[in-house]
Amino acid sequence: MEAEGLDWLLVPLHQLVSWGAAGAMVFGGVVPYIPQYRDIRRTQNAEGFSTYVCLVLLVANILRILFWFGRHFESPLLWQSIVMILTMLLMLKLCTEVRVTNELNVKRRFFAAADNQDEEIKLPPRRAYLDFDPHHFWHWSSFGDYVQCVLAFTGVAGYITYLSIDSALFVETLGFLAVLTEAMLGVPQLYRNHRHRSTEGMSIKMVLMWTSGDTFKTAYFLLNGAPLQFSVCGLLQEQLGCAQQPWASAQAPRV
Repeated sequence: MEAEGLDWLLVPLHQLVSWGAAGAMVFGGVVPYIPQYRDIRRTQNAEGFSTYVCLVLLVANILRILFWFGRHFESPLLWQSIVMILTMLLMLKLCTEVRVTNELNVKRRFFAAADNQDEEIKLPPRRAYLDFDPHHFWHWSSFGDYVQCVLAFTGVAGYITYLSIDSALFVETLGFLAVLTEAMLGVPQLYRNHRHRSTEGMSIKMVLMWTSGDTFKTAYFLLNGAPLQFSVCGLLQEQLGCAQQPWASAQAPRV
C-alpha cells in the first residue's frame, strides 16, 4: 500500500533521472573539449592538441551512425554521434585557422629579421586534400579540405553499408569497428605527448573529463542494455584515459 502511495513521486522521479542521463549522454561527450577549445583560442596555439583525435572521433561516429541503420540502438547514442561530429568539425576549424595564421606570422617575422622588406612575403605552400600527398594527410591548409575528406569517407562507407545492410555479420563488424575506433581516441594524443616528451598545450581538464565521462558512459551502456560493442568501447576508453593521466600529472605546472 505504501509503495503504491509513493508511485506518484517515484514514477516522475525515475523519468526525470532517465531524461537527465539521456541528456548527459548526448552532450556529455563534447564537454571535455570545451577547455581545450578555449585554451587554443586564448593562446592562439594548437600545437599541444593532436587533430588526429578529431579524425578518430569523426570516423568512429560516422561508422556508429551507419551501424544504427543495421541495428537500431537508443536515440541518445545516435544524437551523441551527431553532436560529436559537429564538435570535432568546430575543433578542426579552429586548429586549422590558428595553425595557418601562425605559419604566416613565422614567415613575416623571418622576413622582418632578415631585413628583406623589399621582397614579397611568400605564403606557406597550400596543402590540399585533393593533392593526395600522404606526407600532409590531415595537415591541410583549409578547413574545407577536411570537410571534403569527411564527406568522401561518409559517401564511400555509406554506399558499402547500403549494399551490405542485409548481412548480420557485416552489421556486427561495422559496430565493432565503430566502437573500437572510438576507443582509440586517446592514442594520437598519447603518441604526440610521448614524441614531444611534453603535454604543453594539452588541457589537463580534458584528460580528467575523458576518464570520468568514460566511467559514466560505460555504466550507462551496461544499465541500459546497449549492444556489447558499446560496453567494450567504454572499458577500453577508461584504460586509455588512465594511461594519459600520469603524463598530465608529470607535466602539470607546480604551484
